[in-house]
Amino acid sequence: MRLPLSLLCLASVVLPGTVAAQTRDADQDAEIQRLRQTVEQLTARIQALEGGQATSTPPAAPVGVAATPGAVSAPAAVPAAPAAVATPTVLNVTLSPLPARDSFDEDDQAAARMDNEVPPGDELEGFFALPGTSTWLRLSGYAKLDAMYDTDDAGDSDQFITSEIPVDGGRSKGRFNMHARQTRFTIEARRDTGAGPLRFVLQNDFFGSGGSYGYRLRHAYGQLGNTYAGFGWSAFMDLDSGPDTIDFAGPGASPSARVASIRQYIPLRGGNQLIVAAEHRAPELQLAGATQESRTAAPNLVLAARHEADWGSVQLAGVLRYLAFDSARNSGEGSDSTTAGGLAFSGTWGGSSGSYFVFGAVGGQGIAAYLGDLGGLNLDGVVDADNHLQTLQQYGGWVGYTHRWSQRWHSTLTWSRLYLERDALLDPSVFRRSDYAAANLIWQPAPSWSWGAEVLYGKLQEQSGASADVFRVQTALKYDFIK
Repeated sequence: MRLPLSLLCLASVVLPGTVAAQTRDADQDAEIQRLRQTVEQLTARIQALEGGQATSTPPAAPVGVAATPGAVSAPAAVPAAPAAVATPTVLNVTLSPLPARDSFDEDDQAAARMDNEVPPGDELEGFFALPGTSTWLRLSGYAKLDAMYDTDDAGDSDQFITSEIPVDGGRSKGRFNMHARQTRFTIEARRDTGAGPLRFVLQNDFFGSGGSYGYRLRHAYGQLGNTYAGFGWSAFMDLDSGPDTIDFAGPGASPSARVASIRQYIPLRGGNQLIVAAEHRAPELQLAGATQESRTAAPNLVLAARHEADWGSVQLAGVLRYLAFDSARNSGEGSDSTTAGGLAFSGTWGGSSGSYFVFGAVGGQGIAAYLGDLGGLNLDGVVDADNHLQTLQQYGGWVGYTHRWSQRWHSTLTWSRLYLERDALLDPSVFRRSDYAAANLIWQPAPSWSWGAEVLYGKLQEQSGASADVFRVQTALKYDFIK
């Protein structure tokens, strides 16, 4: 490789002018050769960075952040503090041991973690110190445009929710839709305290009511050390085990619930941890009488055991619920209550090479409110003619594989199936089984923006045995304004 003239000049300055006269000296020749190799390596590194090529050198994180293990940086540009006001120069953080991986929806980035770990792949870009405080703040988010075409009526035109596919009476013609409702904005704050690291997350998207782009709260929580309080993903969920889909809803069998909760992470040795949580998720019941209504009599309790390592993670979580309903006085329709609960086993494997598997299985009685396809359908339980509350059984699973074709291209295959038990008390048109499949190709030419195309298939079967299916072709363009 020929060196640029400027670098050769640099070499001539660094070496004494007498080098030219001593070229036959073995020691000087060796020194020149070492210098030449160093300059060539630096030149190659600069060219690789300018061309956007990947190198084996890990990316540098913002300057000023101390990490455990290893060191990560905090933002290079820290606002100047007023005179006589101290601005913190170091933020101590703990890095997740999980391998870094990109996800189109970035849901795992907002998830709470033991010790307020920095999520896998987050290099803390964008954090800046607030002058006169010990707080570091980051404003982040992304704009995402989705365009999709359905071969038939999919029920929900914005998300691919298989439980909403019309089995009878749906429109039989193809439909096109485009929206930017998944666009989200995130405020995240971190600081060190005498009681441990503090993290605060506030995030929204635009899937709310009040119009086609209604504001919807996704997260509003704080975590001090290992104590979490606020609104966000349920502790019953494992965000790391979610397949990388362009579709917003994802597999119908995977747990999906945002709840108000308080939880405690309990670190153990060897990458193990326990999670204990109390959550609010109201009973969702099929009621028999006009005056009956469900009643929240106790919080839902979650206990999870989790292991994390550089190869991936596994998690076993259980939820215990108390379901109840009441009737108006003197209505003669009675009241009843019962316990319910279920288990979810999930995990990830691989990722250091860019390719990885995710998987999960879930089952239980009266946990429909916690599952993606069944939440909101009032299928935790059903009230019989004698006003007795019976829980309904749900079970299913999902699997996904992401393959990295190159630094900029990767694909994900996903499959999921979910069952609800047959019950004579249920209307024949009620959910019985759903199937979900997706295959995509995602191009990420730069960290700040991604484009992808995805083919989805969904099938819904009712209690009566009647079924319907639909294909969707979806494409999306996403811009991150921090990465």
